[in-house]
Amino acid sequence: MSDLKTVLRNIGGVFIIIGVVTLIALVVPLFFGEYGADSSFDGIGPLLITSAMFFGLGFPLYYIFKEAEQANFKSAMVTAALGWLLISVIGSIPFWLIPYNISTLEFMDPLSAFFESMSGWTGTGLTMVDNEGLLPYTLQFWRSLIQWIGGVGVIVLTLSILARPGTGSFVLYKGEARDQKTHPSIVSTVRTIWWIFLLYTIIGVILLSIIGVFEKPGMGMDIWMSINHAMTGLATGGFSVTDDSITGFGTMSQIAIVVLMVLGSIAFAAHYNLLKGRIKKFLSDAQLKAMIILIIIGVVALTIINLGLVNDDISGSLKVSGFQFISALTCTGFTSVENISAWAESAKLILAFAMIIGGAAGSTAGGIKLFRAILLYKGVGWRIKRAISTPRRVFVHKLGEKSLSKDDAMDLINEAAIISFMWVILLSVGIIITSNISSTMVPEKTLGDAIFEVCSAQGNVGLTTGITSISMSPITKTMLIFNMWIGRLEIIPIIVLIKSVFGIRRNIL
Repeated sequence: MSDLKTVLRNIGGVFIIIGVVTLIALVVPLFFGEYGADSSFDGIGPLLITSAMFFGLGFPLYYIFKEAEQANFKSAMVTAALGWLLISVIGSIPFWLIPYNISTLEFMDPLSAFFESMSGWTGTGLTMVDNEGLLPYTLQFWRSLIQWIGGVGVIVLTLSILARPGTGSFVLYKGEARDQKTHPSIVSTVRTIWWIFLLYTIIGVILLSIIGVFEKPGMGMDIWMSINHAMTGLATGGFSVTDDSITGFGTMSQIAIVVLMVLGSIAFAAHYNLLKGRIKKFLSDAQLKAMIILIIIGVVALTIINLGLVNDDISGSLKVSGFQFISALTCTGFTSVENISAWAESAKLILAFAMIIGGAAGSTAGGIKLFRAILLYKGVGWRIKRAISTPRRVFVHKLGEKSLSKDDAMDLINEAAIISFMWVILLSVGIIITSNISSTMVPEKTLGDAIFEVCSAQGNVGLTTGITSISMSPITKTMLIFNMWIGRLEIIPIIVLIKSVFGIRRNIL
C-alpha cells in the first residue's frame, strides 16, 4: 500500500507539470486564430480539456499522498511505466478532437489518436497523418512539443521542478531509462540537462532560420518550420510540419538537421563536458567513438548498395545514404527520400540494424543504446580471449578510459545481455504479428518491410516503409503502440508494472 501511495503521488506531480506544459501550447491557436467564429474548428478547447484532465487528476493525487514514502526501485519503475502510458492516453485528446486535415476536416478515431500521442511522447515519429502540411498549426506544434518534452523525459522535467533531496529522486530518474549524472545531486543533474537542451534548441532554431535565408526559394525553412524541426530534430523525434519530411529542403538545411540529430543522440554528460571546455574528455567518450565508427561503416555500406539503385552517381548516393543512416542510428526518423520501401532489402536491413542499436545512453535517442552494444562487443572479445588464454593470465577490463574489476565488468555485460535479449524477444513478437496482418491487408509488403517497421517503432525512430497508416489494422496499431512504449522505457519498468498489477489482483482475490 505504501508503494501505491508513492506511485500515485509521483504520477500526480508529473500530471501537474504536463498540465502546465499543455497550457503553453495555447499560444499557437491564439496566435494563428484557430478558434472562434472565424475558424472552422476550435484549437483552444481540446488543449484546455487536456490540461484540465492533467490538473484534475494531478493535484488531488499529489496533495492527498504528498507525505508518501520516497520512491524505491519498484515504485519508480511502476511510476515510469504507468505514467508514460497515462500521459499518452490523456495527450491523445487534441489528436482526437482537432481535425488532422484542415481541407476535409477529418478527425482521428480514438485508437489512431492514442497511436499518434504515444508516437509523439516516446519520440518515435511514426504517424497516422498522410500530409503534415494540412495539419492545423495547433496540432503541428502539439506534435513537436510532446516530442521535445518526451525526448528528455516527462519524469526528468518533473524532477527538475518538484524534486526533493534523497534517493527517491534518483530511482525515479533511473526509472525513465537514465542513470548518467553531471553533478552529484540529481536535482542539479536534471536542471543541467534541461538547460543544455534548451540552449541547443535555441541555437538550432537560429541556425535553421539563417540557413533558410540563403537556400534557393522554396528550399529553406521559415521561422515556423525552424522552430518545429529544431525541436523534433534535437529530441530525435522526427515529426515534421511538411508532407515530405526533409526531402524538399536544400543541402545546407539537411546538413544542419544532421548536426541536430547527432547532437540529440550524444549523452548529456558528454555535452556537459563539451560546454565546460573539456574537449579531450568529450572526444574520448566511448559512445561517441562507437557512433562515429558505426556512421562511417554504415554510410559506406549503404552508399555502395544504393549506387545505381537509388542514385546513379556516388555523390547522390552518399548524400541520401548518409542522411538516412544517421537518421536511423540517432533514432530521429527524418527522411530525405520519397519511398524507403523501394530500397533493396539489404539496405532496409542495414537501417533496421542501426535503429536497433540507437544512440547513446543518457541522450534523447532510442534503441538498445550504444553503451549496451559496446558492452556486448567487449564481452564477446573478453570471453574469446579468456577461452584461448592460459588460466594464469590476468585480464584488464577497460570501458573507454575506465578500468573495471572482473565482477563489475561481468555485471554490466550480464545486464546488457538480459535487456538486449528481452528487447529482441519482444521485437520478434511484434514482427510476427505485424508481418502476418500486413501481408493480408497490404500484400505487396515483404517480411523485410515488417521487420523495418517494428524496429522503427521499438527503436523509437519513425522511419516507415508504408505499413503505418490510419487505415491499418487495429491489432497492428495496438502492437506498434506497445512496441513504442516498451522501447522508450527499456522493458524493465513495464515488466515490474505487469508483475505489480497481477500481485495486487492476487491479493484482492
